Amino acid sequence: QTDRTRDLNFAMLRLLPVLSASTLGVALALGGYTFLYARGWAYMTNDPRACANCHVMEEQYSGWLKGSHRSVAVCNDCHTPPGLVPKYMVKAENGFRHSFAFTTGRFPDQIHIVASDLAVTEKACRKCHAEIVTAIEGPSGEAGRLSCVRCHRSVGHLE
Repeated sequence: QTDRTRDLNFAMLRLLPVLSASTLGVALALGGYTFLYARGWAYMTNDPRACANCHVMEEQYSGWLKGSHRSVAVCNDCHTPPGLVPKYMVKAENGFRHSFAFTTGRFPDQIHIVASDLAVTEKACRKCHAEIVTAIEGPSGEAGRLSCVRCHRSVGHLE
């Protein structure tokens, strides 16, 4: 190694703690903002009011309050898959996407469900209403042939 290379390596090693501390500081600041100021902790719960933390979802929350599913299901029952890990993976992905859209103002006036979330909701409908689905599609279960959400779009939110 030349003296110049050795000096450069030493300088980089001295910067490593500063870069590490800076990265940790940024992560803590973003986490603090997300979970304290923006009430991100509420998304870890089953409380439907968490879904209306941002004014964009007020219409959906209000519709759920007036809808037939209010007495039997909360947002997570229809919009997250069963199981701890899958549930929080979907919540994390949605949380990032929704908070980014809300923070940047890049969301449509009319909120639309994305394909991956539509699939989760469809599975939830079919699970809770399995008896009706079987009666409609038959015991062979040509699952997916009909879409619950396509015909019953306003059931959960009274659009």
